Amino acid sequence: MKNITHMQLFIDSLISPKKLGAYRILSIGKVMQYAFLMIALLTAFSFGQFVTSGTDAIFGYSEIETYANDISWIVYPIGVVFLFVLNTSIYFIKVSLYALAGLFFVGPMKRRGEYRQVWRTSVFACTWATILTMLGHLIPISPTILTMISIFITMLFIILALTKYPLAK
Repeated sequence: MKNITHMQLFIDSLISPKKLGAYRILSIGKVMQYAFLMIALLTAFSFGQFVTSGTDAIFGYSEIETYANDISWIVYPIGVVFLFVLNTSIYFIKVSLYALAGLFFVGPMKRRGEYRQVWRTSVFACTWATILTMLGHLIPISPTILTMISIFITMLFIILALTKYPLAK
């Protein structure tokens, strides 16, 4: 499993939740690379929305808008850094909470698993939620409903992946 590509991980995260159970034994380095790839995609998409929204939507005051246009060369680099840090924090908190929720299913399913393994599985299970977050403004659905769909899909993928964990002794 050492030579598995990020593209294969991405495809499996989208269509094969049972394979995610096997990915619990991947090295943490490979898992973190995948997590930061998702964060980079989310940040690029967020920055694109930031750039295309215009300063009027951001500030709303003509004086501030004029000032922002004068210093726009500094706003964008700061925006990228801010978005990256914010997206990273939210992503890792979300993955950690999903892993904690998934850990509550390990015992009743009579499976052997530790938090670190469920956490790795959760990183891959969050792929659909990340895509839905990026495309959320394009879909004419309430953000609350979209969030509920994301939670359902992610937890479904985690639970299906847990079925591939070894049985408890």
